[in-house]
Amino acid sequence: MVQVRQPVVSGDLESAVSTAVERSQAYFLRTQHPEGYWWGELESNPTMEAEFILLHRFLGTDDPEQERRLANHIRRVQRDDGSWGQYYGAPGDLSTSIECYFALKLVGVSPQAPRMVRAREFILSRGGVPGARVMTKIWLALFGQWDWDGVPAMPPELMLLPASSPVNIYEFSSWSRATIVPIMVIIAHRPVCPLPEWAHIDELYPVARDRVDYRPPRPPRVVSWQGLFWVADQLLRPYERLPWKPRRSLALRRAEAWILSHQEADGSWGGIQPPWVYSLIALKLLGHDPRSGAIAKGLRGFDGFMIEDGDTLRVQACVSPGWDTCLAMIAMQDSDLPPDHSALQQAARWLLRQQIRTGGDWQVKNPDTPPGGWAFEFANDTYPDIDDVAEVLIALRRVVLPEQDRLQEAIDRGTDWMLSMQSRNGGWAAFDKDNTCTQLSRLPFCDFGETLDPPSADVTAHVLEALARLDYPVDSQAIQDALAYLRKEQEEDGPWFGRWGVNYVYGTGAVLPALEALGADMTAPEVQRAVRWLADHQNPDGGWGESCASYADPSLRGKGPSTASQTAWALMALMAAGQWRSPALERGLEYLARTQREDGTWDEPWFTGTGFPGYGIGERLTDTPAPGERGHQGADLPAGFMINYHLYRNYWPLMALGRYRRYVTRGQDRSTAN
Repeated sequence: MVQVRQPVVSGDLESAVSTAVERSQAYFLRTQHPEGYWWGELESNPTMEAEFILLHRFLGTDDPEQERRLANHIRRVQRDDGSWGQYYGAPGDLSTSIECYFALKLVGVSPQAPRMVRAREFILSRGGVPGARVMTKIWLALFGQWDWDGVPAMPPELMLLPASSPVNIYEFSSWSRATIVPIMVIIAHRPVCPLPEWAHIDELYPVARDRVDYRPPRPPRVVSWQGLFWVADQLLRPYERLPWKPRRSLALRRAEAWILSHQEADGSWGGIQPPWVYSLIALKLLGHDPRSGAIAKGLRGFDGFMIEDGDTLRVQACVSPGWDTCLAMIAMQDSDLPPDHSALQQAARWLLRQQIRTGGDWQVKNPDTPPGGWAFEFANDTYPDIDDVAEVLIALRRVVLPEQDRLQEAIDRGTDWMLSMQSRNGGWAAFDKDNTCTQLSRLPFCDFGETLDPPSADVTAHVLEALARLDYPVDSQAIQDALAYLRKEQEEDGPWFGRWGVNYVYGTGAVLPALEALGADMTAPEVQRAVRWLADHQNPDGGWGESCASYADPSLRGKGPSTASQTAWALMALMAAGQWRSPALERGLEYLARTQREDGTWDEPWFTGTGFPGYGIGERLTDTPAPGERGHQGADLPAGFMINYHLYRNYWPLMALGRYRRYVTRGQDRSTAN
C-alpha cells in the first residue's frame, strides 16, 4: 500500500532541516566524553552473552550474580518462536539458538520452562546440534556436548610455516588469524570440562548421540580446493591420534608466544570478542592461572565492554570510539560547527593521542612503512584500521588547533601509512594489503564469517575521499588505480556493494561522495545509473532502507524498512551527484526531519552495520550458492555477523542534513568543502 506523504513538522523544508541540525548538534555537544571522544553501543547478537557464560564456566571463574543478569538479557531477546537471531527482524538462527539454550540450561533454567520448550522445538526443526556451525560445535565440545572428532583438524604446526609459505597464518584475515591461533591450541588439547548430567543437551540431537555421524561431510567434488582440504583433513586425523608428534611441542610454544605478544593494553586480543575468548581458553590449557597474569588481565578487560541495563547485562563484541569520534566530528563539521570549536579541538587531541606508532601484523606484507594508523577501539595497536584512518584524516584536516604542526605531522604520517596499504588491484581492504588467498575460505574449518580481508568498494571510496580532501594529486597512480578498481566493482544496474555496511545503499553512499570530492564528472553515465538506482529504491515514506538479508538474497538489494542511517547515505550520494532539488532528495530530507526525536536523535532498531556478510572470501559473490551448496545462506545469515551501531542513527543524518543546509545557505555544490 502506498503511504500518504506527510508534511514536514515545521512546514518549510529549509527551516525543518535547520531545526533538525541544531537539535542534533546539541545532542552531540552534550554527549561528548570529557576526554574528547564519542562512543555508542555496538549491538550484535546474544551469542556474546552465551559465550561469556561458557567462557567463565570453562575457566572456573563464574559469578552466579553475573550469570543471572546475562541470562536475563538472553531471555529478553528470545523470539516468540523460541529462537534467537543474528540481527533485528531476522529469522531464528540455529547456532545462535543452540548456544543460548545451552547457556541458559547451564545456569539452571529448567528445560521444561515454556520458552525452553519452544527453543528446543525450533532447534530440532532446523536439524539440531549436528547442523550447527563449527564454532558452536567447538563450544559444545569444550563441555563434552559434541565429539572432538566432529571438529575439523587445525594442527598448530601451521605456526611453524614461514610468511613466505603459500599457506601461513598471515594469509588469513587479521580477525581470522587472531582467532585461529588459539583455536589450534584448543583443538590440539581436545579438553572436556565435565558437566553434571542435568546440564547435558542430548535433547537437542535429532537422533541418539551414539548414532551421530561426526565425520565432516564429503564435498560434492573432490577435485577442487574444497575437496583437497577435505582430503587433507582426513589424512590429519590419524596423525592427531599418534602418541608422539615431533614438532607439536615447538608449535604450541610458538602459538603461546604469539598469543601473549598480541594481547592489547586493555587485556583484549584485537579488541574483538572471538580471538579474546579463545585466547583465554588456550592460555589456560597451556598452563596459565586464570586468576593472574594474562588471563586475569583479559577477564578484567571485559569490564569496558559490558553494558548494564536494569537487571540485565550484555556484552559488546567490540567497542567503536575511534570510528564514532571521527564520524561525529565530520558530522559536526559538515553542519558548520566552527573548525576551532572546543568540542572539535578536544576530539582532535584525543585522536592525536590515539595514533598508533608501533608495529603490527600489517608489517608482514608492508615492512618498510612507518606506523601511523588509527584503530576502531580504545586499545588495538596490532590492527590499525584503514577505514578509520581515512575518516580520521578527513576529520583532522578540517580542525584548527594551536598545535598545528603536531596536527599536520600526524596527518602526514597517517596519509603515508594509508597509501602504503593499497592492494595490487587498486583497492583498499580494512586491515591488510593483498589478503586475497581465496583458497583458504574452502577449509572445512571456515564455515563462519570471512576468512579473508580483500579490498572493498566502501573502504576504497573512503580512502579516495580522504585523499581528495588532503589535496592529493588526482592524476597520481594510486588514485587512478583505485578509480579503475571502483569502475570494475560497480553493479550493472548502478550501485556498489557494501562490505562493512548494509549494503548497496552503503556502498553507493560511499562511492559517489568520493567521486565528487575528486572532481569527477557527476553527469557521467555510471554516476547517473547509481542515481537512478537510488531513486528507484526510495520507500513511499521518503526514506531508504535495506535488509541485512540482501547479503543472502539479491532480490532484496535496496529493500527494507526506512532507517535514518541508510536514508542519510542515499541523500549524501544524491547530493554528491548534484541532485540538490530533486524530488527524491527533498522527500528524503523531509523523512529525516519528520522522524527526528525532540532530543535530536533518531530511533533505529534495524541493523545497518556489517561485520561479516558470511561469504568466507569477504567480497560480493558473483553467483549466490543454491540450497545445499557450500556457502548457501538464508535470511537468517548463519555465517554472517551483523551490527547495530547506536550512533549510526545520529551522526550520518547530521552529515546529510548539514551538507544540505550548507548548500542552501552558501549555494555550495561541494558537499564537504574544506
